[in-house]
Amino acid sequence: MSVLTRDEAQSRAELLDVHRYTIDLDLTTGDETFDSRTVIRFTARSDGDTFVEMKPVELRAVTLDGQPLDPGTLDQDRLPLKNLTAGEHELRVEATMRYSRTGEGMHRFTDPSDDATYVYTQLFMDDVQRVFAAFDQPDLKAVFELSVTAPEGWTVLANGVTEHLGEGRWRAAATPLISTYLVAVAAGPWHSVRTEHRGLPFGIHCRRSLAPHLDADAEELLDITRACYDRYHEKFEEPYPFDSYDQAFVPEFNAGAMENPGLVTFRDEFVYRSAVTDTERQTRAMVIAHEMAHMWFGDLVTLRWWDDIWLNESFAEYMGYQTLTEATRFTDTWVDFGVARKAWGYDADQRPSTHPVAPEAVDDTAAALLNFDGISYAKGASALRQLVAWMGEKDFLAGINIHFQRHRFGNATLADFIDSLASATERDVHAWADTWLRTTGVDTLTPVLATAADGTRTLTVERTGSRPHRICVGVYDQDLDEGRLTLRERIDLDIPQTAPQALGKRPALLVLNEGDLTYAKVRFDAGSAETVRAHLSGLPDPLTRAVVWNALRDAVRDGELSPAAYLEAARAHLPHETDLALVQGVLGFTAVHVVDRYLRPEDRPAALATVSALCRDLIRRTEDGDNPGLRLIAVRHFIAAAAHPDTIAAWLAEGTVPGGPELDPELRWRVLGRLAVLGAVDEDRIAAELARDPSASGQEGAARCRAALPDPEAKRTAWEAMFGGDELSNYLFTATAEGFWHPEQADLVRDYVPRYYQDAVAVAARRGPRIATVTGRQAFPAHAVDAENLALGRACLDEAEPVTALRRRLIDELDDLERALRVREA
Repeated sequence: MSVLTRDEAQSRAELLDVHRYTIDLDLTTGDETFDSRTVIRFTARSDGDTFVEMKPVELRAVTLDGQPLDPGTLDQDRLPLKNLTAGEHELRVEATMRYSRTGEGMHRFTDPSDDATYVYTQLFMDDVQRVFAAFDQPDLKAVFELSVTAPEGWTVLANGVTEHLGEGRWRAAATPLISTYLVAVAAGPWHSVRTEHRGLPFGIHCRRSLAPHLDADAEELLDITRACYDRYHEKFEEPYPFDSYDQAFVPEFNAGAMENPGLVTFRDEFVYRSAVTDTERQTRAMVIAHEMAHMWFGDLVTLRWWDDIWLNESFAEYMGYQTLTEATRFTDTWVDFGVARKAWGYDADQRPSTHPVAPEAVDDTAAALLNFDGISYAKGASALRQLVAWMGEKDFLAGINIHFQRHRFGNATLADFIDSLASATERDVHAWADTWLRTTGVDTLTPVLATAADGTRTLTVERTGSRPHRICVGVYDQDLDEGRLTLRERIDLDIPQTAPQALGKRPALLVLNEGDLTYAKVRFDAGSAETVRAHLSGLPDPLTRAVVWNALRDAVRDGELSPAAYLEAARAHLPHETDLALVQGVLGFTAVHVVDRYLRPEDRPAALATVSALCRDLIRRTEDGDNPGLRLIAVRHFIAAAAHPDTIAAWLAEGTVPGGPELDPELRWRVLGRLAVLGAVDEDRIAAELARDPSASGQEGAARCRAALPDPEAKRTAWEAMFGGDELSNYLFTATAEGFWHPEQADLVRDYVPRYYQDAVAVAARRGPRIATVTGRQAFPAHAVDAENLALGRACLDEAEPVTALRRRLIDELDDLERALRVREA
């Protein structure tokens, strides 16, 4: 398929003004395809040629101003419109479109729990072309009128309020001006909970089989939605711009959520059918807040071209965390951001594929799709948080409201955004944008302590990189009797400094970036490093502890702290940790990176034993039941670290961990998955568990377990399912990939490592961007930390010409692999 270039989009935007789409979809024509009829009314500003995009199975008829066009002129996904004259035009297209099994376009899913079928759209970037004909670029906004014919018993949801006309016919209210990629439809026998808030219809929707679980959390979900809605109306002068607010939790969704105006779609794993931690509930709440922020920044005001995707995602990411902190019970959201999301940004920004937050060279849609990463989300949000600290929240919000007023229902660029902010402050926002948004890489801040001849102690912060930073320095003393750390003072510093900062008596610990308001790696002076080693858990504030744990993480990745030392710190301090996000973040980095990649294979058994002992300590600490979230995290990681099957097999047989929790479906599949890796279960046991839990999640759990069995035939079957055919949906492909590679089975799967690069290139080219991304991430042999795997990967990049999405993932994974080798050597 062709990709749209920036130059083509600019030329088409200069030629056309698109007014209205009238779309009629018939979802009753079979299991494989649906009918799509589209009428587009537009104006040509001058005589000229252009094209309209679509990806049909069959293009049945096209007319322009009543005159038939030859469907045979469709070239890949473009139908040429030749010899347009200046003035009004009407284009009519009738086509047959294919349902998707990869979460792109119109995705179709049949629930194995009850055989109910659901469809929904995900039209991001260029996937609208899989559903209806369109002038598909974000700056050709139009009004959309949608009608749908659906099977009896289905409910149709859309961007506007829908009306059932009878006999399966549904009509949605016309939208305001929106971009093509924001059109949304979700149809099926949904279970719905509806209410109103401030006169606006609110609804939450899920599959019928998940109804009890949605109902259990409905009040929490709606309370968060109402709180965020009210808080945004306190921040923003522009009112919510659409006629309703529905939130649909849909199956096999690729992203966390999608900001379709009036109909936000979420992955339905957010409808919890098993126990979760409060941090996981906080994450769900943050996604709700994030997507609602998009209603203003992204939907009301939309980027002109995909180089400004950060304008959508960085803003929503920042606003999601900040608004959740201000408006809900989740008041420590920035801790989770610091330990999870920010680390995502730091990692992405140190790879060869890094790019500026606001890149200047996004030449086409394929390149744009790669920028939905830790840079556009986490680094961009961190930059905005630093911007707010630098210019003040009052001026920042004033600039945002100017931006909304200037560009409502239109499109805007980085220059427009910066101009709006500049009009609200005397600070040089343009210079700030140049240093923060147009550059790549992570600055490193290092404290240098000095003592003058008169005994005065001073602090100078050395900086790599060129960005200005406004930071807070935490100065801590130590209680010699109890070992606790107490905050002496917080010092506000602008980096670069104009003069050294006076300190007074020597502190036990200096923490640069106290409060985590900037985006930079931080280091410790020698005395502070020793205090961290011995007393990290004695820091009183969880956000400060997050900054310190991130610093240790960065030091390991940079080869300045041994993986063993990080593991020792986790063993010493996590038993005393109270913040769930920190426990999960540290254990997650320990398991995925330290144990499985950074330590040498001969050191892995001892490391797994250390993790198991740590988790046992946490389980014992929570025996009184006062912290079920911490206990759940510990149980999950104990299962993952089990080197012998006896204990977790007994849990599975008894249906409970002694003292709780009982093994719900999620925990049962976790245990079974680890037992599969250890060779302690067989196909019959997996089939029995699937009979017990035949849900969609159960199907994924079974696929993961079957791929994990240490048996040559099981590995061959899993490989063929992934790479030999196209039957696996996006979720089942992912589950199979997650089960395939394990360090314990390195010898068994050794011959599959070279096969991977050949087969990955083929399946990525055949099945499209989503499967290409999963192939390059979950299916990548990351367990094989060796020079041979690195050489094979580099040869693939040089010689095999992988599609863009796979190439990007391979570049990143191979860079992580090379880093792991460097850490081992160090």
